[in-house]
Amino acid sequence: MPDIKKFGTFAGVFTPSLLTILGVILYMRLGWVIGNAGLFGAIIIILIAHVISISTGLSISSVATDKKIGAGGIYYVLSRSMGIPIGGAIGIALYVGTAFSIALYLVGFAESFNGYFNFGMGINDLRITGTIALVSLTALALISTSVALKSQFFILAAIAVSLVSIFLGTHDFTPHSVSLLPAEGAVSLEIVFAIFFPAVTGFTAGIAMSGDLENPKRSIPNGTLWAIGVGLVVYISVAIFMAYTVDSEVLKSDYNILMKIAIFAPAVVAGIWGATLSSALGGILGGPRMLQAMSVDRVTPRIFAKGRGENREPVNALLLVFLIAEAGILIGQLDVIARVVSMFYLAAYAFINITFFLESWANPDFQPSFKVKRWIGLLGFVACFVVMFKLDMVAMMGALAVIGGLYFWLQRKEVKIKSTDIWKSVWENVVNKGLKRIDNKQNVNASWNPNVILFSRESDHQSYLLELSKAVSGRTGIVTNFDLIIDNKNKIPLKRSEQTVRDGIYKNLGIFARRIKIENLYSGITNIAMTFGFSGVEPNTIMMGWPKGLEDSVEYETMTENLLHLDYNLLYLDFDIKKKFGNYKTVDLWWRETDSKNAEMMLNIARFILSSPKWDHTSIRVLFINNTDINPIIIHNKIAKLVDDLRVIVEIKIIENVKEQIPFFEIIKNYSAKTNLTIIGIPNYKIEQQASYIVSANQLFETIGSALLVKAANNFNVLDLDFINTKS
Repeated sequence: MPDIKKFGTFAGVFTPSLLTILGVILYMRLGWVIGNAGLFGAIIIILIAHVISISTGLSISSVATDKKIGAGGIYYVLSRSMGIPIGGAIGIALYVGTAFSIALYLVGFAESFNGYFNFGMGINDLRITGTIALVSLTALALISTSVALKSQFFILAAIAVSLVSIFLGTHDFTPHSVSLLPAEGAVSLEIVFAIFFPAVTGFTAGIAMSGDLENPKRSIPNGTLWAIGVGLVVYISVAIFMAYTVDSEVLKSDYNILMKIAIFAPAVVAGIWGATLSSALGGILGGPRMLQAMSVDRVTPRIFAKGRGENREPVNALLLVFLIAEAGILIGQLDVIARVVSMFYLAAYAFINITFFLESWANPDFQPSFKVKRWIGLLGFVACFVVMFKLDMVAMMGALAVIGGLYFWLQRKEVKIKSTDIWKSVWENVVNKGLKRIDNKQNVNASWNPNVILFSRESDHQSYLLELSKAVSGRTGIVTNFDLIIDNKNKIPLKRSEQTVRDGIYKNLGIFARRIKIENLYSGITNIAMTFGFSGVEPNTIMMGWPKGLEDSVEYETMTENLLHLDYNLLYLDFDIKKKFGNYKTVDLWWRETDSKNAEMMLNIARFILSSPKWDHTSIRVLFINNTDINPIIIHNKIAKLVDDLRVIVEIKIIENVKEQIPFFEIIKNYSAKTNLTIIGIPNYKIEQQASYIVSANQLFETIGSALLVKAANNFNVLDLDFINTKS
């Protein structure tokens, strides 16, 4: 098998990056930038632009030395860190930006070429020259990537000679005084920055060649940062030289001034043409490789994944780059193209920086050989968005809308790759830090946040129990359902992968689910109640079906005693299979003097239920049985105040039972026979009285619909339901 040609740091990264940096903006627009912004303004623009390019270069270099870098450059890095949806969305945006940048460079070349030979300078003339140049460079790339890269050495030499010729040039345009600040009537700094910014985006040309490098982990950081550094020195030096050599009015109006001040004009012409053509060539070489990598991952159509020869040259992808670049050339206006390119690159660089920051902050496996402080990535991310906002808020929103649309499209497309992204580590880090903060704040009087352990098995009506448990837990509570498999013979536990259930209704409702083998139902529930959970969000509530037929079970009695001792809130649902929850319109809360803790828990449950979609139009009644001769108005007013303090809107009904002394459950039968959900507090009773209580409850449940019995733990406040002392 023939050896695949690979390139080193100088040829593969530094040269294409530097030649793209020292491109059309340096020769054709830097003077215009200085003329409008003044020397100080131009230097500030150059430095701000380089804050973004340097931070992005450092970020991508650090990530590149941690991961195995494949073909696709920045797209590859982002997709393997942030996932395919984000990586693909940014990759497509960056690809389009790269294709348009080719048009930017070739329109700049056309301006210089036509101006030098006195050809037409109309927009159609520039389109013709730019198109001929594009066809020529595309043909060169098709012939050989190696030849194309080697040709850049001669262009680099031509640029060096042109810069020397400029610095040794004549001073016929020397200003009377150097313009340090923007003159009156000058173009705004935002527009000036937008047109200048593509000058510093060239370092991505080398990164895009990642699949053709011998050692990407060494070449990318070295080649990228050296190219950015050399470019910064050149831009600052040329800016200072031009400000002291050429009058600002001339700089604003004459795009070819460098040729006029150079000691040898043809050298500058060669530099301009070489810089613009090599910058375009860098995009022609790098852009298709990015598209090819995305197509291999099925982000873009597979037809662009095909390659020619042993190096798999991306011919199809190159032809698409040609078409997009030609569309840019047909626009024909360099300044317009520059602003479009700026917005795409800024959005891409923002995500590159945040990728590095998240990797460094959250990923425990992030061990780059090129160490960078994580705040640099955050600085670059913020700087990109601030600059985008200042440049053109409408264009920024448009660019983000395009990237967002691509993201959601790729997310729905569900493209999968054999790689993990950073988000799992990010959420683990957030959860870890959040749990520590929660655990450090021991506030006994905090509002109830239900974290529910639910015991239910697959059945025809399990979904109703799951839905109610989710409603009871509120928006922030956690529900974990345990499906207990009784196995007395085979004591081998299920594998951890078999214990976790993530599909079906659990996923839809946002409920965690576990399947566990146990030897005994009651001891199994007790063991789970004692051991399950973790600091910060310990479970505080246990929910299960009502124990019909277990009134004589000693094991059930022992389990209940243990759960009460562990101080769990207990919720028992007696689900009416026929009536279910009716039309989800009515809920009754039954209070009595012994419900001093249960009452507050019932109100919280009612408040959470009302926030769930199916119960959002529910009417809630608080029913209190007055077994004394206390004025019912006094009882009503006191309950109203208690209810108002907990911000629950209810109807209060006082039932007089002084004379009749009808049993509690009999009254419930009379008033809640047609209620969709009846909530009743479990009173304090001796454990040996549990059997008789279960029997009485079972008789009640035969008459009313679905009912929820509650027993509050000690963390609830005691509501004063003893009205003896309030008698008037």
